[in-house]
Amino acid sequence: MNRSLATCLATSLFLFGCAGEEFGDLKAWMDETTGTLKSKIEPLPEVKPYQPFIYSAFDLVDPFNRSKMEVAKKAGGALAPNLSRPKETLEAYDLEKLRMVGTLQKGKEINALIRTPDGNLYRVKMGSYMGQNFGMVTAISDTDITLKEIVEDSGGDWVERTSVLALEDTEQKK
Repeated sequence: MNRSLATCLATSLFLFGCAGEEFGDLKAWMDETTGTLKSKIEPLPEVKPYQPFIYSAFDLVDPFNRSKMEVAKKAGGALAPNLSRPKETLEAYDLEKLRMVGTLQKGKEINALIRTPDGNLYRVKMGSYMGQNFGMVTAISDTDITLKEIVEDSGGDWVERTSVLALEDTEQKK
């Protein structure tokens, strides 16, 4: 019984010690700080009245209309390439990947030697096709090949452009 009485007495003393003013220093600091604060709340900005936007471009031509592109393609068909002719071997490669490595001449006929990216060598003559833009060889010299390419512009028209494939410099490669 003494033991239970001692436990009861110890618990009572413990609770009596905690019964004082709790967090007194914290409450004093809060009172002191809130007394010195002066906050000014700015007024809300003035609300401007809503003015709706009136869309007035309904009567204009839609620039993304497919029918407009079809009309342009029909009108610009004079330079269209012959898609029904069989493709030549060098038309499978980009013109930038093909290299002119030399020429062969027999009499007045001159041929150019073209190396493909996979290392194969081909001979081209005037009128041969090469590159992916329907490029036809129009001139061959000792130093370059001139091609007439037919490309489609942004409006759907076919236009001609001239490209030159220069002789590859073997010393530069070493």
